[in-house]
Amino acid sequence: MTVPAASVLAPPSKSLSHRMVIAAALADGTSTVRRVLQSDDLERTMGCLAACGARFEADGDALRVAGVAGRPRGGQDRPVDLDVHESGTTCRLMTAVAAAGQGLFRVHGAPRMHERPVGSLVRALAAQGAGFRFEGRTDYPPFVLHASGLRGGEITVDLDESSQYLSGLLLAAPAAARHMVLAVGGTKVVSWPYVALTLAVQELFGVRPKAQRNDGEAWVSADWRTLRRVDPGRVRFVVRPGAYRAGSYVVEGDWSNASYFLAAGAVGPRPVRVQGLREDSLQGDRAILDILGRMGARIMWHADAVTVAPPEAGPLTGVTVDMAPCPDIVPTVAAAACFAATPTEIRGAAHLRIKECDRLEATATQLSRAGARVAVLPDGLRIEPAPLAAGSAVPITTYGDHRIAMSMSLLRLAGVRPELDAPGCVGKSFPDFFDEWNKVVSELKA
Repeated sequence: MTVPAASVLAPPSKSLSHRMVIAAALADGTSTVRRVLQSDDLERTMGCLAACGARFEADGDALRVAGVAGRPRGGQDRPVDLDVHESGTTCRLMTAVAAAGQGLFRVHGAPRMHERPVGSLVRALAAQGAGFRFEGRTDYPPFVLHASGLRGGEITVDLDESSQYLSGLLLAAPAAARHMVLAVGGTKVVSWPYVALTLAVQELFGVRPKAQRNDGEAWVSADWRTLRRVDPGRVRFVVRPGAYRAGSYVVEGDWSNASYFLAAGAVGPRPVRVQGLREDSLQGDRAILDILGRMGARIMWHADAVTVAPPEAGPLTGVTVDMAPCPDIVPTVAAAACFAATPTEIRGAAHLRIKECDRLEATATQLSRAGARVAVLPDGLRIEPAPLAAGSAVPITTYGDHRIAMSMSLLRLAGVRPELDAPGCVGKSFPDFFDEWNKVVSELKA
């Protein structure tokens, strides 16, 4: 490639940082976890774990974690405070983890968090003996959890709203009194790759859940790494009592937060090179490469770095894509689709309506402000070719949602000047985003 690429280092994975910090906090002993993402959401998770008895000490890029040996400690007369703020991941994973402990825990957050349901997880944990006292609406935070440990045995959890319900139960299951059988229920499964990340972290820390699938006659062993499609009622996991293994671990780069830079390489005037990503990553948002490739972008790997370049001739072309496995990059793909010469249709993303905001409506509304033609579908978006407002300043409402703020920044590469009402919301997952983004945009325009 003769045209030099703009270059950026991918931040550590937010999803893996949450899971590795939790596993280390539940271990019996002290672990060192390197390259944990420094963000608002991770501060919330670590704050909750510290309230449950874990201890943290930072030393450069190394985080030392003294674990609680699988037993989060709650309050006896007054509940331990678990403030999740706006982190849905923290809320769902820590609710399950706290239920494996003993005592009282109060789970609460920002106002938007109190509008995000957790009913499927509540029902699964109640079947394990956990008690819930809701302070507002039933099945929504804030609530006080009375934990007396997990009984074990078989339970079914619906994943229609979030795969994090199963991830939380998997992380908590080794502390149960006897083996747990976690069956996938409901009518559909969303964000399945995030469960694979949970299982990978558990294996790394010495816990080995066994996957089973129903072949129509009986439950048979399955390799969870080969599960690409998960149908409710056909897959379950068996987790035996055990302990997470303390040790030394490293967090890989984040495909979700890298997606904005990868998309910039596809829509901008020059390639973008992102370092620190694993080609064999289990992160579902690695799908951004496949989607951009289908749109006509050129993809090149070099060791732990990937370069995305615009098509050799002509603009990007639109695609039809099911994004149920990778919902976090829906706003990224929608913004990139505004640069395509043909329509793009995004499906399988109805559950984005219960994120930090209604991400389908938010994405459509803000892209439309910049001149895009975007229609909201029952489970996704349709983006039609339309000239964007090049040369114009466009006010952008972020809704306090980091994904909206970062994805709308792609409009700069069309000559639009997006004026974000709350750029600081990127601190939720990528505090240094705008520093890195401005460097890359400057290189692309040089």
